[in-house]
Amino acid sequence: AARGSAADVDRAVAAARTAFPGWAGLSNRARAKVLYRIADAVEARHDRLAAFESYDSGLPITQAKGQARRAAENFRYFADVIVALGEEAFRQGEEQFSYVVRQPVGVAGLITPWNTPFMLESWKLAPALASGCTLVLKPAEWTPLSASLWPEIFAEAGVPAGVVNIVHGIGEEAGQALVDHPGVPLISFTGSTDTGRHIIRSSAQHLKTTSMELGGKSPVVVFADADLEAALDSVVFGVFSLNGERCTAGSRVLVERPLYEEFTRRLAERAAHVRVGPPSDPATEVGALVHPEHYERVLTYVEIGKKEARLVAGGERPAHLTDGNYLQPTVFADVQRDARIFQEEIFGPVVAVAPFDDEAEAIELANATPFGLAAYIWTSNLKRGHRIAHAVESGMVWINSHNVRDLRTPFGGVKASGVGREGGAHSIDFYTESKIVHVALGDVHTPRFGATR
Repeated sequence: AARGSAADVDRAVAAARTAFPGWAGLSNRARAKVLYRIADAVEARHDRLAAFESYDSGLPITQAKGQARRAAENFRYFADVIVALGEEAFRQGEEQFSYVVRQPVGVAGLITPWNTPFMLESWKLAPALASGCTLVLKPAEWTPLSASLWPEIFAEAGVPAGVVNIVHGIGEEAGQALVDHPGVPLISFTGSTDTGRHIIRSSAQHLKTTSMELGGKSPVVVFADADLEAALDSVVFGVFSLNGERCTAGSRVLVERPLYEEFTRRLAERAAHVRVGPPSDPATEVGALVHPEHYERVLTYVEIGKKEARLVAGGERPAHLTDGNYLQPTVFADVQRDARIFQEEIFGPVVAVAPFDDEAEAIELANATPFGLAAYIWTSNLKRGHRIAHAVESGMVWINSHNVRDLRTPFGGVKASGVGREGGAHSIDFYTESKIVHVALGDVHTPRFGATR
């Protein structure tokens, strides 16, 4: 992949600015028709995309195969949203009428992560295009391969030249140039909290609008009255699927004390039986971590955890895999709240388990980290489930469910997990500016300053 420079970003922004009036000037229906064609073109590349994603990121091929359908659905959904979207109007008696006009912001800067890259790119591309923005996309440098499919997809769908521009490159170079460019009024970023802080600081010079979907250390709160099998299935899938490299992973499991020993034992047993293997093997459940640097980072946390807590599963390379970025799913028990593996995002197949005694302690532990992206609650007492959901400091909460997301709902976190919301109409709000137009309907009675001496 090309190592794009600031000059490349400048050329891409210039192309996007030139194309903006034509794309923004289309009717919502006309843009929606293009988005439907994009969705069809994405689905037509289903197998090729899955192979690219698995090869590039280490994602198990069976989990990569759902990416095309989900990405296509993003484009169809936002095509429907933009056609159905209305605008507000207000009447002040018989004297004045006011109405809101939505206008696309301009050139959107999109910076996307390396985990499930193609699908997460679609999360940003679809609403930006539906809203009438042109854009510059900077994909993650660790997983650039699947982004190479976008140009042929957009050309096949009839997207005009200059509307979508892709600049590969290093974050500190191409990404920084995009953030700093005065012709890009809006930045949407998904990635680490530290990088998000840096982007916000850099964006302040031009007062850019930003949306930051950042890190997570999401709690799973399991009460003794929970459906044990369902909760166990959810925990295992939630932290070990996608190789544990997911922002909403339930990486802290808090279990009510009467259930704690049994749940921890069974979680460890399940972790030991998770199939770790080559990403191309259909039987693989956890593949190779994305990059040697990230693999070493995760292993460092495993070593830290061995000194902080009780290791009950994993913690080492599987014996049958002598090469590659492989780690057996790892479970730590009796983890204290001040432990680094409790507080810091690991972003790998590693989970910390801790007991709690009552509802108040469960809430306290759930909120005891700087993060607040997602939370999961398991209990048969729905009144308690709602109480916990309202008390937990997170942008999204699931009760008796794993991470099943409706595209209409807001996505984002609080505290160190992000700024702003995207998803559904919230995405359209982000990529457009609302202008209020006031019109007098009758005689205007303005106080006449200076009319007499």
